[in-house]
Amino acid sequence: MESVVFLVLDLFGTAVFAATGAVKGVRCKLDVFGVTVLACCVGVGGGMIRDSILGATPAAALQNWTYLGVCIAIGLTIFLTAQYWMHLRNLILFGDAIGLGVFTAIGAGKGIQFDVSFIGVILCGVFTAIGGGIIRDVLAGEVPAVLRNDFYATASLLGGILYYFLYRAELNWFVNFLLTAGFVILIRLVAIHYRLQLPQAHRMGRWNQHSSG
Repeated sequence: MESVVFLVLDLFGTAVFAATGAVKGVRCKLDVFGVTVLACCVGVGGGMIRDSILGATPAAALQNWTYLGVCIAIGLTIFLTAQYWMHLRNLILFGDAIGLGVFTAIGAGKGIQFDVSFIGVILCGVFTAIGGGIIRDVLAGEVPAVLRNDFYATASLLGGILYYFLYRAELNWFVNFLLTAGFVILIRLVAIHYRLQLPQAHRMGRWNQHSSG
């Protein structure tokens, strides 16, 4: 029963993230193949990175066809209904926040299963949550959003920390999942609403100008 619930949650996160990848492809005016590729990259990319690091090969997405099947179905659906998605920015941001929380909790839980260290659990959560988005942005010819001033990866990192300490408190894994996912989603939505951002590095020209003064 536990494995079934985990699979359903994982597929839910995959579907949500695949949708954000497909919308990105539509906005970049890619063809149907490109939109589907971005959907797959965001949907399963982070999990594949995590599984590769943990040595859990073949990755889950390659063992169970349902993962890629969901991504392809989502990609094709959004491509065919593109005109309805272009004006739903808030919905996409909300869905992305849900995916971030779900994948952070799932990734951290996978790290616990492989008995990695405190830092390892955090990284498993972060890689699962942001890995696919990094691949998406690189393929779209952009600097990955998580490397700029967006309060995104930080929310996932904090979620990974929370998951570890909840695990140490010996709570039920599903409680850990719900609390961690909810925590990350809340942080991300608050950051979006209040436009919270991390500090940006000064441009060299501006830095030199201040230094010389």
